[in-house]
Parts: sequence; structure tokens; C-alpha cells
Amino acid sequence: MVNIVQYMSNMAIPAIIVTIIAIGLKEKEKVFDRFLDGAKEGIEIVFKMFPTLLGIFLAIGALRTSGLIEAIVDLITPITNILKIPSSILPLALLRPISGSASMAVAVDIMQNYGVDTLTGFITSTIMGSTETTFYTIAIYTSAVGIKKTRWILLGALAADIAGMVASTIICRILS
Repeated sequence: MVNIVQYMSNMAIPAIIVTIIAIGLKEKEKVFDRFLDGAKEGIEIVFKMFPTLLGIFLAIGALRTSGLIEAIVDLITPITNILKIPSSILPLALLRPISGSASMAVAVDIMQNYGVDTLTGFITSTIMGSTETTFYTIAIYTSAVGIKKTRWILLGALAADIAGMVASTIICRILS
């Protein structure tokens, strides 16, 4: 069974490519020219997004090395203790909207320190699955299509992230 799944997985992309070429040929399309047009458009989008990505990566690096994350965690820990939110997940909650790779590193660290079958581990994995790298996603999509006014998008997305994190904590507490 594993070999069949592995074979199907290995053949999926080549099958899609052959199907696209076959449909293009059947409809008498210039498949390679269409591919080149798509590649040119993709490169243009990458050039439009590059300044935004550079800014995000610089901001993430500055946040991680400055110690600002730890200072914010220390500042809000008394509030989260009252709400019975484990302070160990606060770095994840702060980094998740900013960076997927940084939040993944924090999540792995939390899992190694507290275990995957603990309340903290459950909350961590649920937060990772129920929230988004908000700033990155908004920056990519809005810069790709040229949207300049992102204030309301950002507020709505951050509210959804906060709701996801709070719901993760509540649901994991109820189920554990």
C-alpha cells in the first residue's frame, strides 16, 4: 500500500504537466508560448514583491536580535497568568503573525521543552494550525495586486489571529 501511494505521489506532477500539454495541443494552443508568458508575469510579480519581502525579513531579524520579543513577553505575562494562558506560548503568539519560519522554530522549541502530549504542546500545535503568518500574507498579496490601503485588512486579520490563539487555548484546556 505504501509503495502504491509513493508511486502515485511521484507521478502526480508529471501527470498534471502531460495533461496540460495534451489539452493545449488538443485546443491548438501554443503551449510553450503560454508557459513563457506566465513565467514573465511571475517574474514581474516577484520584482514587485521584493521590497516588501526585504522589509519583512529585516524587521523579523531586528525583532529577534533586539530582545524586544522577550521584553513584550515579560510585560504581558502577568495578564496571561490571570487568564491561565501558558507564558511559554507567548513568543509563538507574538511571532506567528510575522514569520512562519520563526514561529515554527519557536513551536519546535516549545515541543522539545514541554513535550507534544502536554497542554502546552497541544496549544502550540493548535495555534500553528489555526493562525496565519498575517503580515507576510498581507504583504505578499496586497503588493502583488497593488493595494496600498491595508489598515482594515490588517486589523481584521490580526483580530482573527487573536481569536484563533484564544480559541486554541480555551479548546485545548477543555479537551485536555
